[in-house]
Amino acid sequence: MRLTQGTFSFLPDLTDEQILKQVEYCLAKGQAIGVEYTDDPHPRNTYWEMFGMPMFDLQDAAGVLLEIKNCRKTFPNHYIRVAAFDSTHGTESVVLSFIVNRPQDEPGFRLVRSEGPGRKLHYTIESYAVQAKPEGARY
Repeated sequence: MRLTQGTFSFLPDLTDEQILKQVEYCLAKGQAIGVEYTDDPHPRNTYWEMFGMPMFDLQDAAGVLLEIKNCRKTFPNHYIRVAAFDSTHGTESVVLSFIVNRPQDEPGFRLVRSEGPGRKLHYTIESYAVQAKPEGARY
């Protein structure tokens, strides 16, 4: 199952050249770039681990690409995404994020149904990866 989170997630994986163009676009708009990774891609897991420090003052997209490549070397079997942060007063949030690395095997999610008081049904999703192995050993 292919994980579809963030911008471009329904498209084929971006090449390094395409990633560079997207980063250049973000930098031209004055956005700060961060590289994040996780082994738990649950849609509600919005807080991924930060790889290095956010790049607030960086003006060269090649520096971001170097950070992405270092993250890929360190975590080759994790999900890695690039997040662009707009610090403009009134926005102050992530305005663009996209996945730049995926594990070879994406196990997917399962739907879990439970019954509550009054026979009310509750649904949630769980990652097969989280069920199979503990954190840090999932891929």
